[in-house]
Amino acid sequence: MWTFWLEFILVLGAILLGIRRGGVALGLIGGLGVAVLVFVFRTPPSEPPVTVMLIILAVVTASATLQVAGGLDWLVQQTERLLRAYPQRVTLLAPLATFLLTVCVGTGHAVYALLPVIGDVALRTGIRPERPMAISSVASQMGITASPVAAAVTTFLAFAAKTPTPVGLFDIVMITLPAGLAGVLVAALWSMKRGKDLADDPEYQARLADPQFRAALDVSVTTLGTELPKTAKLSVALFFGGVLTIVMLALFPVLVPVFGGKAVPMTTIVQIVMLGFGALILFATGVKAPDIARSSVFTAGMIAVVSIFGIAWMSDTFVSGNKAFLIEQIEAMVKFAPWTFALAMFAVSAFVKSQAATLTIMIPFGLALSLPVPLLLGLMPSSYAYFFFAFYPSDLAAINMDRTGTTHIGKYLLNHSFMIPGLIGVGVSTTVAYLLSRVLFSY
Repeated sequence: MWTFWLEFILVLGAILLGIRRGGVALGLIGGLGVAVLVFVFRTPPSEPPVTVMLIILAVVTASATLQVAGGLDWLVQQTERLLRAYPQRVTLLAPLATFLLTVCVGTGHAVYALLPVIGDVALRTGIRPERPMAISSVASQMGITASPVAAAVTTFLAFAAKTPTPVGLFDIVMITLPAGLAGVLVAALWSMKRGKDLADDPEYQARLADPQFRAALDVSVTTLGTELPKTAKLSVALFFGGVLTIVMLALFPVLVPVFGGKAVPMTTIVQIVMLGFGALILFATGVKAPDIARSSVFTAGMIAVVSIFGIAWMSDTFVSGNKAFLIEQIEAMVKFAPWTFALAMFAVSAFVKSQAATLTIMIPFGLALSLPVPLLLGLMPSSYAYFFFAFYPSDLAAINMDRTGTTHIGKYLLNHSFMIPGLIGVGVSTTVAYLLSRVLFSY
């Protein structure tokens, strides 16, 4: 028993140290943790999450190619046109737009270009920017578990494929997409009345007395004047063609090639299709390969791959090596109230800044506890909790891009702008997903 607690302290310490260092440090320190577990504690190493990493590589490479071709910027411009056409509804439309944008492209990084636009639309309309900006940042991350090409969804798919009752890609999206939309809508409706209007906010009015502050507000932020490459629309059409191909193959398995009596797994299909359509975008638009490798989407994706490689491998080694003890300690509680597993997943995600990494850590644990795969699917939205400490880049970007200062981190760290929208959004989406999974799978 004492070795379990020593290993637990090692794993938790490695995660906390990796988070503090940031970037690829999480993966590197996770790899060091694997070494200590294997060579010091003599814990057998588990298999590294190769399938998950390859899926992320394929999707991120295609998304980065789309970005370099101007496709992401084109999508942002279309979203801005919508927001400026209906500025009074920005608190409702902006989070729906960021959520759906993430669903379409599989990454929440497109939100960075939209945040200053959302803030500007709110400011020009006299709406407190904190209202749309906080929930828009949260919604952009909630869309990850509802995207057929997001790393978190394909991670779940990879684990589910190894079980006797596999869950398909369409099954996942059928649960997480409506659940995510419900969570975003409820959180957005709550946000519409949060805080004081700018005209009635004494702190904001006091800052207006500063000529420099007032001058900074006079500068309009927009993407509409930016000239995009002529191939931007084509790149979007090709990328969505890839997404549609994956969805169609998931809906109609008869189209999937069969070899030796076995159909090609959907995890492999996602890799083939995304790399293939990424190549089509490359050829059709003439983008340069070095530019793809230097793009922000590619950089962020590679950091995610390294992080998952190290930290998920370490966590899975710890769980598999202590499976019997863990099951003995918490099996009764989880069987009595299976939904409590969502609290554990939420707690892990609060520290691990990746839903794919959280699922890679927690799904093997859930399967070891004999939790049904449909139940784990119903709890999937709870894998997003890194808004809790407001240290995720999109949250920090929202704070920095709100020129009025209404989007903020409070004096007590946890009383920040993202806390309540995040709790509402994740709470509602997890509840809806859980209920849908009970109805549709009858477990």
